[in-house]
Amino acid sequence: MSSLLEIPEVAGLDTKRSLVRIPPELDVPLTSRVRQLIDTPEFRRLARISQLGLVSLVYPAALHTRFEHCLGVYRLALLLLKQLAHDGRFREAVRPEDGELFLAAALLHDLGHWPFCHPIEDLRLLSVPSHELFANSFLLEGEIADVLRHDWKINPREVVALLSEKQQDRTGRILSSMLSGPIDIDKMDYLFRDSLHAGVPYGRNFDQQRLIGSLCLDESASGLAITEKGKTAAELMVFARYVMFSEVYWHHAVRSATAMLQRAFYLLHGDLELDRLFRAVEPEMIQMLLRIADDSPAGELLGGLFGPSRRLYKRLAQYSFFEQGELYRRLAGRPYPWLATCAEHFASIASTALGRVIAPHEVLFDAPPVEREVEFQVDVYYVKEDRYRPLSEVSPVVRSLAQEQFDDYVKRVRIFTHPRVAESLQDLAHLPELVAEAVDRMD
Repeated sequence: MSSLLEIPEVAGLDTKRSLVRIPPELDVPLTSRVRQLIDTPEFRRLARISQLGLVSLVYPAALHTRFEHCLGVYRLALLLLKQLAHDGRFREAVRPEDGELFLAAALLHDLGHWPFCHPIEDLRLLSVPSHELFANSFLLEGEIADVLRHDWKINPREVVALLSEKQQDRTGRILSSMLSGPIDIDKMDYLFRDSLHAGVPYGRNFDQQRLIGSLCLDESASGLAITEKGKTAAELMVFARYVMFSEVYWHHAVRSATAMLQRAFYLLHGDLELDRLFRAVEPEMIQMLLRIADDSPAGELLGGLFGPSRRLYKRLAQYSFFEQGELYRRLAGRPYPWLATCAEHFASIASTALGRVIAPHEVLFDAPPVEREVEFQVDVYYVKEDRYRPLSEVSPVVRSLAQEQFDDYVKRVRIFTHPRVAESLQDLAHLPELVAEAVDRMD
């Protein structure tokens, strides 16, 4: 028997002696050293940070937490080790202590997330650290670091390196591809779990069990590949990712709420004590932002999101790679300060056209961020031929949805306006020309 299967947590998949249950009816085996990690204050805070944040304003049941997601990712990590323990090349590269490091990293991979982390990170403000860097303060000192050293016999710096650094050796590259690659445990869990809680089928329409059962190492034995038996499951995972972005993560009302939060944070960030803010759980962070914003424009934006009544900005215009493509290309991928200033120019131009004042914060430009989604590149191993082929080469689905600029298909440029001015702005003649004029002022 492979020594990887003797890792206590992996063995717990079969013994089922100590379990915690997460949706949908999934048992996660716990050992005493896993409990030691998840009972720390730093990990427990994830139970009060929602996985999807503002998405719940549109999909009201999407209230699951990063705590639940981390347990789901950890469970998948156990299943991957159990599967790959039967692969001779994997056993040669990954020792039991490497497997234990992988399990700890899987459990702790989201430790540095704060509430509404990704929308805030997308602003790319110099004062805002990456969540990977922010996690270091939880991982390198304090109770979690002590548990890793004493109970897991792991140097906390090894966890940090696996989660946030480019891996140089073959073992590190294999483990990194399992944590963050085309077919990784993070993606497999969040697509499924987000879909489940949002109440939509899109992210659950791939055969997770079949996909895991087909995993193997690539030709260089330095990353994951799949056998031909997993090809259809991988195609469906690509499609699930595409539709979840199109219908959930980049739903127009979700993006309206996101644009409101981003503008409010952008207006306030110079007055915020960011380290304290990012260590807060979600209800505390919201109250801190509301208190500092008070009755300013930022306060009005935050009130529409977190006040007694939901008041989302209305969609005024929308541009895609195919619709008003020239405007899309001029706005997509621009830095946030550029977009904020451009929106202010448009508010000024619209004020002149309407003969009434449109306040700068009453117009929001929302565009795909500078960083693009990673392309889906994985090899398929054909056993009878003993040959690897790129999935995109043998799958028109993957070629269309994962390699032809994924972002351009699912992420649109949108202009949102305050409800009280939306109707007046919709009556403006030659709206695209006015938007182009605002962009011209930036060039």
